[in-house]
Amino acid sequence: MKNSLEGRLAVITGAGGGIGVTMVERFRDAGARVVACDVSAEALAGLDVAHREAFDLGDADACRTACARIQERVGLPDIVVSNAGYTRAETLEQVDDRAWNFELDVNLNGARNFTAPFLEPMKARGSGVFVFIASVNALAHFGNPAYAAAKAGLVAYARAIATECGRHGIRSNAICPGSVRTHAWDHRIEKDPGILDKVSRLYPLGHMVTPADVANAAVFLASPFSAGITGVALPVDGGLMAGNLPFIDAIR
Repeated sequence: MKNSLEGRLAVITGAGGGIGVTMVERFRDAGARVVACDVSAEALAGLDVAHREAFDLGDADACRTACARIQERVGLPDIVVSNAGYTRAETLEQVDDRAWNFELDVNLNGARNFTAPFLEPMKARGSGVFVFIASVNALAHFGNPAYAAAKAGLVAYARAIATECGRHGIRSNAICPGSVRTHAWDHRIEKDPGILDKVSRLYPLGHMVTPADVANAAVFLASPFSAGITGVALPVDGGLMAGNLPFIDAIR
């Protein structure tokens, strides 16, 4: 997909994270100019991008200001990738009011806060692409209830944009990754050093997906190669949603 995004302006949230850094690289490799966004300037240090924005996605006013500044300084984006995400409340027992509200703010409300300001100018222009990084947790339950609820909402929001804004030349899709080995797994590995091997056995491909797998799918969905695709929730999950391999092994 080299040069498939030549001349396009792509804005990526969570750009300093484990998937985000790879996302920036892949979009640059495809020819896009990239605006990198994250919660702090430190998270964005070292990224080779056209522009950086540091702000809190949970702050709607800060998002509107960042969106306006991006348009003023580098232009109206062709592509917005809502990649930022967070979870720590892994079971219902761990989901108190604070965890619920925080995880919905980061994973759902934050994505909407940063998407809505771009919708009207994109509609006026007659083009735009949104790619939302959701999760297989949006499609079936694998723990992390607040995160799962937020990501399911994100898929619904992506479909709403696809349906209502398609007539204006706007496409909107969600990617639903399975487990991705990033720093988000570090706290689990500290508790159980063998957890990655245990998790990998759940996947038909025999391994977790990589940040590059997710980023490559995002580049595809942002590119002209997917011009006829909108309103889709695409699993990038090593086959996890295809079927229950441990169940099959248990009954054979």
